[in-house]
This record gives sequence, structure tokens and C-alpha cells, in this order.
Amino acid sequence: MMESDQLIHTMDARVRRREDRRAFFKTAIGAAAIGATLSIPLDAAAQTAPSDADILNFALNLEYLEAQFYAYAANGTGLASNLLTGSGTQGSVNGGRQVTFTDPVVRQYAREIAADEVAHVAFLRNALGTSAVAQPAIDIGVGPNTAFSNAARAAGLIGAGATFDPYANDENFLLGAFIFEDVGVTAYKGASPLITNNTYLDAAAGILAVEAFHAGLIRNALYAKGIGASTLRTASESISNARDTLDGPADLDQGVATQTVPYVNTGGTTVNVQVSNIAPTDANGIAFSRTPAQVLNIVYLTAGTSASSGGFFPNGVNGTLRTTAA
Repeated sequence: MMESDQLIHTMDARVRRREDRRAFFKTAIGAAAIGATLSIPLDAAAQTAPSDADILNFALNLEYLEAQFYAYAANGTGLASNLLTGSGTQGSVNGGRQVTFTDPVVRQYAREIAADEVAHVAFLRNALGTSAVAQPAIDIGVGPNTAFSNAARAAGLIGAGATFDPYANDENFLLGAFIFEDVGVTAYKGASPLITNNTYLDAAAGILAVEAFHAGLIRNALYAKGIGASTLRTASESISNARDTLDGPADLDQGVATQTVPYVNTGGTTVNVQVSNIAPTDANGIAFSRTPAQVLNIVYLTAGTSASSGGFFPNGVNGTLRTTAA
């Protein structure tokens, strides 16, 4: 089990019920019509919509983060040097090491996701050509003041001064991946409507689908390992709550804990049934979106509208979309 097992047993168990979230969406989605203007953070005072290159470069920053984490965890090495260059300030990676997996299924998941994420980096860089941004400085290290530890502390998984090590074992790896895996899905979902070039849109939709598969793998593994050991599921709820706190007042995020939902049976009677929550959706079974500002709030581990760096990107991301200014 996790090194922080005793602390996880004492974490905040604010498990939100799925029907509460669905009730939220019934009122909120109607008010925030699908075609509403998204809040896009821009440097300086620019008020124009971001270009396709701006959006793809924003995605590339996130892919650098995911690729480095999974590549180190699965294989013990990071991205090749020829995949790091570009415009903006090129940064190094703090931390990262191979996980000694004991569960062969989790090991295979890690290897598959790592290969996909490295391919995403190469694909986006090729699509952007000379417009591609360089990899920014990334923190995936282990220590009391690293991004993973600060994220785990914000979620209540560890206490003050403690360290969360996502490379310590299978369970910690899954929780580390869960901290930002869902974020990639919601980022692509939010950015896709902003892309004007159909070729780029098709590519973004394809990457979105793969990121959703990845998120499902991580969520499924956490849920399965939670059977008989509910601390992992509870941990996912705490991480979900922390993301919700960072990205704004709306209650959108969901963990993987079993939910109680109403179900109308063949006799027309409504009964409450227990279901898993591998796919976090709204009342229509649709995944939710995040704006670039909301995504940066999470990866910078900073709430509010004035952040330009922090968390997993200690010096900020590269490109035009780099602040949490709404």
C-alpha cells in the first residue's frame, strides 16, 4: 500500500454524490449556453481570439508535462533532446524516475500511455513546425516542496512538510497520474471549438479521444484497486475536490468513488442504484470542458486570475496562452 497510507486514512472524505453534480449541470449548462464566449487568457492587453497555433502550443506544453512524467515512470528516461527545442525559454525537468511496478497491468498501462504521450509531442511539434514552443521548465520531482507534494497536500493526502512520491509504487503512480490526467481531457474539450482549421481540429479531436482513453485507464485502475481498500477511491475524490477548488466556483470535477444515482426500471419505478464513475459526465453523458485559464490554475496549483507560473511549470508555460487572467 502507499507510504502515506495512514495519512490517507485521515483525509477529508467529502465525497460528492453524482446526482448532486447532475442537478448542477441541469441548471448551469442551460445558463452557460454551448455557444457562449470562452474566457481565454492572453498576455498583455490582446483581446483577439487565439490562433490555431496558440491553441496547439498550449496543448504542447501539457503534452510535454505528461510525456515526461510517463516516460520517466515507465522507462526511466525522459524525452529526447530533439523534442525539446522551440520558441520561448527551454527548461529542464526536475525529478522523474522509473517506478518499480508490482502490478503487471499497471506497468503495461504506464508503458502504453508513455508511448502515446511522446508521440503526441512529436506530432504537435511537426504540425506547428517552426512555430512550436520549447519545453518549459517542468517539476515532476520528489520532495516536500515539489509540485506533486504540494498537489497532494492541497488534496489532503499528506500533511504539512510531508512528501508524496508518485514513483514509490503502483498506487502512488496512479494517484500522481490522476492529478493531471483528467485535466488534459477537459483542456482539449474546451479548446477544440476554438480551432478554425479542420485538419488541426481533426488532430485535436483524435488526441482528445486518446487522452480520454488514458484517463479511463487510470480511473479504472484506481477504482479496481479500491475494492476492499476504499482509501484509493477516497483519495481520488480529494484530488477531484482540490482541482475543483483551483479552477473556479463551479462543481464540475468528479472522482472515481461509487455513486448513488436514480434509475427508472422497467416497471416505471425510480430506484437508487450504485454505479462506478469511470467516465465523469454531465446529465447528458457528456464530458465537461475547461478554459485555458482553468487548466493553468490547476497545473500552476494556484487559484485566481494573476498567476503566470507555479506548480508543475515553475517558470510558466511557453506561448501566448500562459496566464490565468480570465
